[in-house]
Amino acid sequence: MDVTTAILTRRSEHLLLDPAPDDDEFTYLLRVAAAAPDHGLLRPWRWVLLRGDDREALGACLAEEAQEDRRARTAAKVRRAPLLASLVFTPVREHKVPSWEQLAATSGMAHTLMLLLHARGYGSIWRTGAQVRSPRVHGLLGLEEGEECLGWLYIGTPDPAATRRRRELYDVSGRLTTLSSRQHSDAMAM
Repeated sequence: MDVTTAILTRRSEHLLLDPAPDDDEFTYLLRVAAAAPDHGLLRPWRWVLLRGDDREALGACLAEEAQEDRRARTAAKVRRAPLLASLVFTPVREHKVPSWEQLAATSGMAHTLMLLLHARGYGSIWRTGAQVRSPRVHGLLGLEEGEECLGWLYIGTPDPAATRRRRELYDVSGRLTTLSSRQHSDAMAM
């Protein structure tokens, strides 16, 4: 699959089935995704993979934080995919590369990983929410001081019965400007 096709056909998949990539395949795809732009090559991220009973432990943490009438439903959400890849932002503090740029690099790597998964026939969706700040979730994932959970990539095989459409190209003309030669020369004179 070429890059343009991958970008225009990837969708956030809400229901994901077995199989998901095993640890070796995930590691390989992550090594490729790590080639995404990253000023300073800091790799300010890490992943915690959850499968099987580990997903259930996360579901229990999430349910503890939910309102009582939503606990069972909240706990069940982790079963929407066979693999939950927890993205942990690990910014390098007091570095010349600012934290916002490290976060941008982390997001770029995650998006690249989602495209790679799609190109291999897997589906994914990046899920977030207030639970990413939960002390219980941080404890379960082993987050250290200064680390942040950015959510989970739910990963598996898309439902083959689901219909998918290619994305339409957006009109971006209102989002694009250029400096005229006059503006450029005025700016240079300042």
